[in-house]
Amino acid sequence: MKKIWLFIGLAVLFGACAQPETKDSLIVAHKGEMESLDPVYSYDGVTHGMLINVYDTLLKFKGSSLTELEPSLATQVPSKENGLISADGRTYTFPIRKGVKFHDGTELTPEDVRYSLLRFILSDVSGGPSSLLLEPILGVSSTRDENGEIIVDFNEAAQAIRVEGDNVVVTLKRPFAPFLSIVARWSYVVSKNWAVARGGWDGTEQTWKQFNNFAKDASPFFSASNGTGPFQVARWDIAAKRLTLTAHENYFAGAPQLKTIHMMTVDEPSTLRLMLESGDADVAEISTKFAAQLKGNPDITVYDNLPRLRTDPVIFFTLDINMQGNPDVGSGQLDGQGIPSNFFADKDLRKGFEYAFDYDAFLQQSMEGRGEMALGPAPAGLVKYDDGFKRYHFDLEKAKAHFQKAWDGRVWEKGFKFTITYNTSGDMRQIASEILKRNVESLNPKFQIDLRGVTWPAFLEKTAKRQMPMWARGWVADYADAHNFYFPFIHSQGRYALSQGYKNPMADRLIEKAVSETNLAKRNLLYRQVHNFMHEDAMQIYTVHPTGLWAMRTNVKNFVDNPVYMGIYFYPMYKE
Repeated sequence: MKKIWLFIGLAVLFGACAQPETKDSLIVAHKGEMESLDPVYSYDGVTHGMLINVYDTLLKFKGSSLTELEPSLATQVPSKENGLISADGRTYTFPIRKGVKFHDGTELTPEDVRYSLLRFILSDVSGGPSSLLLEPILGVSSTRDENGEIIVDFNEAAQAIRVEGDNVVVTLKRPFAPFLSIVARWSYVVSKNWAVARGGWDGTEQTWKQFNNFAKDASPFFSASNGTGPFQVARWDIAAKRLTLTAHENYFAGAPQLKTIHMMTVDEPSTLRLMLESGDADVAEISTKFAAQLKGNPDITVYDNLPRLRTDPVIFFTLDINMQGNPDVGSGQLDGQGIPSNFFADKDLRKGFEYAFDYDAFLQQSMEGRGEMALGPAPAGLVKYDDGFKRYHFDLEKAKAHFQKAWDGRVWEKGFKFTITYNTSGDMRQIASEILKRNVESLNPKFQIDLRGVTWPAFLEKTAKRQMPMWARGWVADYADAHNFYFPFIHSQGRYALSQGYKNPMADRLIEKAVSETNLAKRNLLYRQVHNFMHEDAMQIYTVHPTGLWAMRTNVKNFVDNPVYMGIYFYPMYKE
């Protein structure tokens, strides 16, 4: 019956996509929801996995390479050899391609590029991606201080990003080793005239603060787009969690072979599998538990163990929990029926949880060996791990000893009750939470942990408000460099450290020193010091670096996977 209703629903949804269009149309079923079409607002993998198809960047990664870049909206990749990077490593010149058309038919100009980069850093939505370019260009991770007051100077930003003839020139605050890698992923170019006409920022000093940290639905790009990419957004049904892309026929590199792409959120793993097997989906983000079965299906190609720059799941502690109207803290007291706001401020308590997680069992049994054991925030390859990097291992006796010390023995005597939260589409995050719950509760009958799955938007909101005492989440690299893991996880201005309320000034200084260090051996030593600071502070439980998995109908061709994209770049693909 479930499958019958699935067919009926899809028949209604794609009634307009009758047989003649089938060859040119792709149906993609994925987990997770899109948050906004504005590239400066959303910061999740699902949204940006779609936006790479709508917005071009100055440079792009060549095929599946993480290090080799090629021109896109810029006509050359800057280097010291071609004179487009200054001798001091701070100034980058990007010659802008001519004749490129936006989706509305207007022509790209260098001013559009400048506007887009300025808008990206100055919008600085709380929890958004602006810090990725703010840090190298202005030397700060936010435009605001802890009290929400503006701390950057517009003129400094305007001088750092400027138009010189047909070029856009960017001057960094200091040498920043991964800058071009960031540009290749995050220099989305939007149409300035289109944005201004729809009520967006006009590009001037007088008005920019009005558009700093704007509300989600206040953006002209919230539910509409105007990029230069190979596809354009035709329709986004937010309630139904479905989005349709159509081909940009005037794309500067040639029109894509696929003319329509239907993207839909499907959280239920078994439904994803049914859709793929029945042909109701061409591409699906399937659960690993179905991989072996699907590999025997001649109509399906399984792309398994794809390399990923990902650390997921990670379990986080919140040091100062927001108790207002919070159902996840029980009584709000250390009385056996709840926890106080500063419950996880005790280091012994955190270490007890670190030793209570069964790392090997999770990787080998739950993950079926698909991935590598996580020793720290960054995957091996970005950091060269050696015996000098400390790690936690599963040891219930050590866990018990630390729990007995926590809160001067009161935790062991009184017990506790609280909730671990994960997002509803994160099945591995749920399993990791279940493992931790089971092991911790086995140590003391007074230890009570509830589990709760919430939708992705609710999860993001609860994280930002520090309402979750403990939570499971992951990280997919924004670009291929260790800094992109150590900064968000450990630096006091990083996404996760901020959400936890964690700050270690020495770790901050070492991270800032490492990112400008071009000697790889010296960088590695700096990251080892940071790693060991975090190990001692025991703020995060790292589990695995998982590999990727996509399944497609066999008539879908020319899929090229790149770990940095967070999704699929549809431009080279076609159907037989």
